[in-house]
Amino acid sequence: MVLLATAVCTKAGKAIVSRQFVEMTRTRIEGLLAAFPKLMNTGKQHTFVETESVRYVYQPLEKLYMVLITTKNSNILEDLETLRLFSRVIPEYCRVLEESEISEHCFDLIFAFDEIVALGYRENVNLAQIRTFTEMDSHEEKVFRAVRETQEREAKAEMRRKAKELQQARRDAERQGKKTSGFGGFGSGGISSNSAASMITDTIIEPEKPKMTPTVMRPSGPSKALKLGAKGKDVENFVDKLKLEGEQISSSTKRLSEAAKVLSPPINVESVHLKIEEKITLVCGRDGGLQNMEVHGMIMLRVTDEKQGRIRLQVENDDKKGIQLQTHPNVDKKLFTAESLIGLKNPEKSFPLNNDVGVLKWRLQTTDDTFVPLTINCWPSESATGCDVNIEYELQESSLELNDVVIAIPLPAGAGTLLINELEGEYHHDSRKNILEWCLPVIDAKNKSGSMEFSIPGQPNDFFPINVSFVSKKNYCNIQVSGINHVESNSPVRFSLETMFLVDKYEIQ
Repeated sequence: MVLLATAVCTKAGKAIVSRQFVEMTRTRIEGLLAAFPKLMNTGKQHTFVETESVRYVYQPLEKLYMVLITTKNSNILEDLETLRLFSRVIPEYCRVLEESEISEHCFDLIFAFDEIVALGYRENVNLAQIRTFTEMDSHEEKVFRAVRETQEREAKAEMRRKAKELQQARRDAERQGKKTSGFGGFGSGGISSNSAASMITDTIIEPEKPKMTPTVMRPSGPSKALKLGAKGKDVENFVDKLKLEGEQISSSTKRLSEAAKVLSPPINVESVHLKIEEKITLVCGRDGGLQNMEVHGMIMLRVTDEKQGRIRLQVENDDKKGIQLQTHPNVDKKLFTAESLIGLKNPEKSFPLNNDVGVLKWRLQTTDDTFVPLTINCWPSESATGCDVNIEYELQESSLELNDVVIAIPLPAGAGTLLINELEGEYHHDSRKNILEWCLPVIDAKNKSGSMEFSIPGQPNDFFPINVSFVSKKNYCNIQVSGINHVESNSPVRFSLETMFLVDKYEIQ
């Protein structure tokens, strides 16, 4: 079949939105659509009309028409099937089938039309695939934006706190009769982080040293500082500006996901920084049984001070799940096997500066159900009005603490009213995507299990596959770095550590 154009028009032939799939002038498409109402025979039930050059395949949409313009030698059965798909796409973007609503979502409809037809020929896609292609949803982008907004908000709060401290110090000095020549300012770059999408433990591990007052490291390099002088009006005006700016941020910021609350920047990143990262891929059957589970982990080392380049890492491996370990080619494997130390083969060399180097990675693959960290059981049962769905979760790995847990259950398209009968936590119903999201801020040993029950018209197969996402500050495999020492002096090295356990795919089919 060769589809020339598709359009949503009024009964008078006025085009509201039109998409041409072959080269056609605007005048020609407007002329074809204007002639369309005159060709229809009143009182007869038809789905197409023909002229000498083209064929109109149409379907009424209340006060509008969904029209396909094709060549006369196209397959009418394929045309009708394509027309039905076009008609199903429109309610996905428009709540009511009116001219104003169609015009408001015209670009969304055009993008969806392009997924159905390419160069005049029908693509082999369904409604769910069209929705996926047009949305281009990215979980990583959402997390990054949420973290960035949280950092900006925390920076503003820190600036307000600093301003209040300076103002209070000025007032205390005035009470004591001292002259305030001005306090040193603070730079705008003081609150920032390069690790925007990492799960930070905010823990600094350091060797035993004599007690001393902790100092906060300030960023090196010039920064645009603001000097607060002795004039009280300047300080008060500055605080007022910060308050106004904070109010604008809070009003424009939407509800962030729980991931943004736990993905906070580190308090201090040392010159030797470690990152332990794990990702899980898991597929389970709806009737039970683990089809496949893989966990990939890696320890990454970043050194920013050349004096700390010649070091060795002490690894503690308490894993009993049977993981497979692999060191970097430049790491001394014999030393690691004998003493669980990660060091370079040539002890005279240093680790690369200012680069994230993967020094150790591991992999776990299993089909043993006992290794599943979080089990999900879904029990849809048919009733007279549709389906009663009961979903339960249980944390099997009690040492983990899962944050921002989202259990996404697909719902049948156009099913009707959703009724929540029982719920632990919160839920979000996305009627456009036809997804019910069960949101739980924390699942840990104190909150190991929970359930949700809802009713909606549909069939049991409509509620699969179920997808799960979460983040955690604790890794799944019990591998940790207990210390770092210099190669020559064997003296301990201060280092910072960041740990994250993320979901690559977690699906119940």
